[in-house]
Amino acid sequence: MGIPTMSLVFILLAVILLAVMLQQMIQGSQEPACHMNDLTALKGFAKCLEPDIGGWNWSSSNCCSFTGITCDNSSDIYGRLVGLELGNKRLTGTICESLVGLEQLRILNLSLNSLHGKIPANLFHFRNLEVLDLSNNYLVGPLPSAIHLPSIKYLDLSKNYFSSFISMRFCTSSSHIQYLDLAHNFFGEGLIYLENCTSLQYVFLNGNGLSGTFPENLFRLQHLRVLHLQQNQFSGPLSYGIGNLSNLVELDISLNDFSGSLPDVFGRLRKLESFSASSNRLTGLLPASLVNSASRLRIDLHNNSLDGPIRIKCSAMAQVTSLDLASNNFQGPVPASLSSCQSLRALNLARTKLGGVVPFKFRNLHALEILTLGNTSINNISTALEILQHCKNLTILDLGLNFYLEEMPSNVNLQFTSLTALIIPFCHLRGSLPIWLSSSKMLQLLDLSWNSLGGSLPSWIGKFEYLFYLDLSNNSFSGEIPESLTGLENLVHKTALLKESCEHISLVKRKEQGRLRLVYDNICTFPPTIDLSHNKFTGPIWPSFGNLKNLHVLNLEENNLSGSIPDSISGMTSLEVLDLSCNNLSGEIPYSLVHLSFLSVFNVSYNRLYGDTPSGGQFMTFPDSSFDGNQALCPRLVAPCQRKQIPPVVFPGKKMKIMDWNFGIGAAIGFLLTVFFCFKSGWVIPKGRVCRC
Repeated sequence: MGIPTMSLVFILLAVILLAVMLQQMIQGSQEPACHMNDLTALKGFAKCLEPDIGGWNWSSSNCCSFTGITCDNSSDIYGRLVGLELGNKRLTGTICESLVGLEQLRILNLSLNSLHGKIPANLFHFRNLEVLDLSNNYLVGPLPSAIHLPSIKYLDLSKNYFSSFISMRFCTSSSHIQYLDLAHNFFGEGLIYLENCTSLQYVFLNGNGLSGTFPENLFRLQHLRVLHLQQNQFSGPLSYGIGNLSNLVELDISLNDFSGSLPDVFGRLRKLESFSASSNRLTGLLPASLVNSASRLRIDLHNNSLDGPIRIKCSAMAQVTSLDLASNNFQGPVPASLSSCQSLRALNLARTKLGGVVPFKFRNLHALEILTLGNTSINNISTALEILQHCKNLTILDLGLNFYLEEMPSNVNLQFTSLTALIIPFCHLRGSLPIWLSSSKMLQLLDLSWNSLGGSLPSWIGKFEYLFYLDLSNNSFSGEIPESLTGLENLVHKTALLKESCEHISLVKRKEQGRLRLVYDNICTFPPTIDLSHNKFTGPIWPSFGNLKNLHVLNLEENNLSGSIPDSISGMTSLEVLDLSCNNLSGEIPYSLVHLSFLSVFNVSYNRLYGDTPSGGQFMTFPDSSFDGNQALCPRLVAPCQRKQIPPVVFPGKKMKIMDWNFGIGAAIGFLLTVFFCFKSGWVIPKGRVCRC
């Protein structure tokens, strides 16, 4: 091979090598290496955290490839870190000062972790930071008095433990902010300085204990769309200045202490779709401008002292979907005019001073899904149900505390095919469980407690595929408990739970200082329950109750049940409450019940149980009153029960001396000790409550 040829070979190899180097450089420019300052800052940041962050490989110097990190490669081969997003990574620890080394940071998201301690003051001095989300952590301390975030648009510090509000200088240096969420902290009486944040569109200050009058400097925020001030301690009358917020779409001032009448300014809030002022001390009439606007979709004014008639102009409010006026002093009949609100999906008029009957025109509310008319003094349950069955989308129906001593309709033609919750307690209704209920195949919750219903329960009560809450307590049902109840599909296999029905349904279910007070706030939080207490049921407790693995509450108190407590009920592994008191149960308490690890309430008092009381597991936490009234039941903190002794065998030809002076002294001492312990334990004179006969 000649010299020219060798030269050509070397030139060719050089060209190939150069091409490879150029390709690597191109690839490197597409995926730049991490800038040294950013890498150093991240290492310092990670040292303050536990556990190690998944997807961060310190053997590589290219932090731009780490999980949750975004780099900007527009300038040179060393990309600058612009995004650090580690939300919901189960991180614990503190936020280190070294994080400030990320000089070009635009997005910082550390939300939904378990970070604690104070935030470094310099963290609020990023010049390029546009998004800062530290919500849902355990961060504490006052916010820095000097916050300089000139590029910030989104700031979320909610659900922490910060103790002071942002300073009045915040809006001067952060005038571009559009979204501010400081909800659920501990600001207390801090003053609100936001009037110079003129770009704000979303403000959340709820759940902070803020006090004083309505913060009027907010009226200058002309671009404001959403304002949440609920769960604070604001008081005094509402200012007419609210009308200045002409772009407001959502306003929530509920759970405060506002008083006086609502200002008639809602005609100026033409974009307002949702208004909530529940749980205040508002009085007077409904403003005409509030109930005559085409933009209004949701109105919630429950738990105030508003009065007068309900005059909703549905021709103007054709789009209203939710109307909650419960717990007020409204008077007059249930307004038939509401039937013209064709888009209405949820209507709550409970605990008002309305009366009369359900208007015939309510049959036209075809979009209605939730209707609550409890404690409104309406009458004629038969007519009410015949009208409401035409609301084909009705899923939740609450008619409790009405129809006093009326007859439960037995009309077999009634049809409620979409019903998931039927709530008619405290009416003293007469009759039996109506057959028309069996066609409500979607039923998940049935409450007919505190009525005067009687007869035996039909077997179809256990055929509902989705039923998880059944309360028939305080009635006069008799006969055996249908064994079909022990096969309720949703309590055996958890086939479904209420999803779309998570609404405020107000009932009264518990006794407080001797008075009944019923408030269920959210149907979705109801524990899976079977409550058949205070009836006249007889027969056994079926062993197949143990199949109900998803049942949380079983209450069979005060019936006439007999037989033993089945060992198999230990199969109800989710059970939290078991009340079998005031029956005629006999036998021993199954020891297997100690394995019910969630059991917090247990009561078998006033039965005919005997033997040893289990002393393991949760049984160590139950009070003595849980076992009262069982004369042959041994207390937990004494020696085990004495079993009957088998008489000794007497062989022929031997005489057995039955009594001598030693025997007499022993018998006397034994008798006195027995009497003493019987009186001491309450076996002779039972302590505690006495069951109703």
